[in-house]
Amino acid sequence: MNSHVTRLRRLRRHGAALLSAAALAFAAHAATAQTAIKFALDWKFEGPSAPYFVAIDNGYFAAEGLDVTIDSGPGSVKGITRIAAGTYPIGFMDINSLAKFLDQNPDGAVTAILMVYNRPPFAIVSTAERGVLKPKDLEGRILGAPAPDGAYAQWKAFVKVNDIDASKVQIENVGFPVREPMLAKGDVDAITGYSFSSYFNLIRNGVAPEDVKVMMMADYGLDLYGNAIMVNTDFAKANPDVVKGFVAATIKGVQATAADPDTAIKSVMKRNEIADEALELARLKMALRDNIVTDEVKQNGFGGVDPARLASSLDQIGVTYEFTNRPEPSAVFDSSYLPPAQDRQL
Repeated sequence: MNSHVTRLRRLRRHGAALLSAAALAFAAHAATAQTAIKFALDWKFEGPSAPYFVAIDNGYFAAEGLDVTIDSGPGSVKGITRIAAGTYPIGFMDINSLAKFLDQNPDGAVTAILMVYNRPPFAIVSTAERGVLKPKDLEGRILGAPAPDGAYAQWKAFVKVNDIDASKVQIENVGFPVREPMLAKGDVDAITGYSFSSYFNLIRNGVAPEDVKVMMMADYGLDLYGNAIMVNTDFAKANPDVVKGFVAATIKGVQATAADPDTAIKSVMKRNEIADEALELARLKMALRDNIVTDEVKQNGFGGVDPARLASSLDQIGVTYEFTNRPEPSAVFDSSYLPPAQDRQL
């Protein structure tokens, strides 16, 4: 009797060991099955980057079989070349600068696949002390503008639509790190920048919130889109399911962030512990309100573009930029990797 019981116990232990080994083997297989992806942001790990880190922390990328590494970027213009070269197969950059890039590089292997900033954050930012409150006030003033800045890339169109005499505006090429400090000190009268970046950076540099003056270019005649997820087209052709999975996971990250930004900001703070959490949360909420969850997105779903509006934006770019090989809207944005609209609601 005792030997029979002992035999049963041995069998159970052996079975448990086999199950444990199988579980470990499955986990190891699952881990090796993850496709490694390098994803380039346009800028630093700040509030608006929360959706991508949420997609990592909530397991959305992993559920799609992706092991995503996120790196900061040099600005939303220069970063496009990283994607075209394949250094980063996927990135987050300015779609208007992409149109110019494709004009200059007709065979450039990059296209946008997911619109994030439905309303671009391009802005001219000043302070109450400098007195630049409307576009014409820039005449006779010094404008600090980093050359790789996505907002500065729209300067000529902004000048044209607002009848600014550009010869009366002194442009000073300033670095990103000193842009807001220079404005705060009065070394320049205004700066170009993304609204949610420059606004809070000025506050961090001692400017009172009520003294920060933001002119959104979208409120002054520019009907453009903003930053989008972009992909190297050679990579996308070879890995269509990977790209679709990245898009689907990112959308879930945006949905979770829009539903609960207070929790989402924690994912940013884990990667940028020296940041001010309250400031980054306010920056995130500003981006959600002004750039991501727009009326157009509420009506049509997140991530797509209106083809007519995109074509119109290319026309507007062409007012001040002479296209040589003007790309078709379908070359600038490829909607084929998007899930159905009902899965993209915010």
